[in-house]
Amino acid sequence: MRPVQDVGIGCALAASIVDQASKAIAISMGPRLEAGIEVLSVFNLILVRNRGVSFGLLANLPWWALAITGLLAVAGLSVWLWRTDRKLDAAAIGLTIGGALGNIMDRMRFGAVTDFLDFHVGMYHWPAFNFADISIVSGLALLLWRTREEHRREPAN
Repeated sequence: MRPVQDVGIGCALAASIVDQASKAIAISMGPRLEAGIEVLSVFNLILVRNRGVSFGLLANLPWWALAITGLLAVAGLSVWLWRTDRKLDAAAIGLTIGGALGNIMDRMRFGAVTDFLDFHVGMYHWPAFNFADISIVSGLALLLWRTREEHRREPAN
């Protein structure tokens, strides 16, 4: 294993561990969290089970179909991680893999993903999410940012 891949594997492990630990805490709070707890005027903790993907899309598909799709994505990302020679890419790919694995573990254990972070403005709520989602979005954002920066540095033809 090269040091670049070690960065990605470390990020994947950290993301999945933080995700699963935070979900375990949320689940342990049980009925108290199901009713919701206001933390800030714009942020609540609330226990939600999402049977779909982002924004509840594809909730009509069986859990195992979404888990298999996630595993295929992780396989593709793992090949990309193995081939990269950039530490930033490895970290970003690792965050994405770790987040995906965190949500896949939920699907396999509960048939749905555990969400508990609820941001809102007044009555307008962003769909609840978790640390796996944050890892996925952060990893993809890093990859997009790095690609954008790389293209900005290329001379125009």
